Amino acid sequence: MVILPTLILLILTSPVLEPTFNEAVLNDESKYYEVIDIPTPEGVLLEVGGLVAGPGEGVVYVSTRRGDIWKIENTYSDTPKFTLFSDGLQEPLGLQWHNDWLYTVQRGELSRLRDEDGDGRADVVETVCDDWSLSGNYHEYAFGPRIDREGNFWITLNKPFGGEPFGRQHWRGWAIKVEDPDQDGFGRMIPAAGGLRSPAGVEVAPWGDVFYTDNQGEWCGTNKLCHIEEGDYFGHVWGVESAKLPISRMKYPGETPDGKTYVEVREQIPFLKLPAVWFPYDKMGKSAAGMVWDTTEGGFGPFANQLLVTDQHHASVMRVDLEKVNGVWQGAAMRFRENLDCGALRACWGDNDVLLVGQTNRGWGSRGKKSEGLAYLRWTGEMPAEIRTCRVISDGYRLSFTVPMDRSTLENPENYDVDNYTYKLHSPYGSPEVDHKEVRVASAVASEDGFSVELKLEGPGAMRIGYVTEFIVPNLRTAEGQPLLHPEVYATLNERP
Repeated sequence: MVILPTLILLILTSPVLEPTFNEAVLNDESKYYEVIDIPTPEGVLLEVGGLVAGPGEGVVYVSTRRGDIWKIENTYSDTPKFTLFSDGLQEPLGLQWHNDWLYTVQRGELSRLRDEDGDGRADVVETVCDDWSLSGNYHEYAFGPRIDREGNFWITLNKPFGGEPFGRQHWRGWAIKVEDPDQDGFGRMIPAAGGLRSPAGVEVAPWGDVFYTDNQGEWCGTNKLCHIEEGDYFGHVWGVESAKLPISRMKYPGETPDGKTYVEVREQIPFLKLPAVWFPYDKMGKSAAGMVWDTTEGGFGPFANQLLVTDQHHASVMRVDLEKVNGVWQGAAMRFRENLDCGALRACWGDNDVLLVGQTNRGWGSRGKKSEGLAYLRWTGEMPAEIRTCRVISDGYRLSFTVPMDRSTLENPENYDVDNYTYKLHSPYGSPEVDHKEVRVASAVASEDGFSVELKLEGPGAMRIGYVTEFIVPNLRTAEGQPLLHPEVYATLNERP
């Protein structure tokens, strides 16, 4: 998430920020998911870094990049009450409740806080783990924590950028976990996986698996969502020397080839983990960040059990449909809700199935008319016409929809613009889409009810492992003759059934 000073100046001074959105689409989005801003008192700079609901009805806790934690009561009213719960922390970029303690990760430690005398202020702040080091570089962010089913706290550590006047420290660009704290509150660090770049989001799925988001740059071709397991290597070379230390759970990968595709590099380094989902750059945001699974069982609309991912640069929320094939996670990315007031960094569920979104652009730049804020998304009850899922079949994909579709449009192969490409793992900043190959829809067979279609793909680009299959379908129509709200989907293929 590094942005050159010149670009920041352009973002802050330009009267119109990248007018790439279709205004009609944005207006349509609000028919289905409205955005309600939470008013902030004068003098409170709510540059959201962490966000968690409760305990208690209408209560939300927010940490800021300037070191404050705010307790907000009556959050969803016209006059929410803000109380400064704690201050003086070092850039806390995540919050999590556990056993009546509020946990946060500062740059140099996992901390926990509690209000023991009931005055609304944290009067106990304890260090749980500070086993990782800092060099003083401005970009040594720490994200998390998230707690897995064994009670471990997962944290992702940003690599530094720019010069290194204070030298290098170990474990930068790693995913670490801190063991469940003992009775004294202390936990041991386990360096679980390396090769991360700017891992702005980490989350534990409802079933217990851990995922993180990363941001495009050197040794990271585009934004991505990855499944983390102990021993994984994700391709960034900066922190790999730490793998030589005895506490590392990742083997030393040796020299990573510079300029090959990820699939080619994996032939040389078998424990290089391919992303579960690639987010094509600019098409699907520029700075993937926090995420949350839709656990509302329909209270937030037709996307139950899917993953909602914030994008800090595009001030948007994206949607991901994940599936597990042959024991490997993969999925499809789709647009969901755009045109927020500021960069979306964090998300969590609030009361009555609303999605709270914490926002900031400080130091990074983003679309939108504000520099920071807190808002929530609420489903209006209207059903959007969307691609609901995109799942792999043996020779293609099955698309399902939120509403019945016109079967004649579903079964016309000419209505599907399909592309296939991948990314390079290399030292330059980001990767273009590479190795484009032709893909044709050989047949399209719709279900009787019009809620799904099976697409058989052919051509040199069809069904390639480690590649993105891009579907653009503006000519599909609902049974009532309406186009899809978001007529594109980007499916990452790691395994075929």
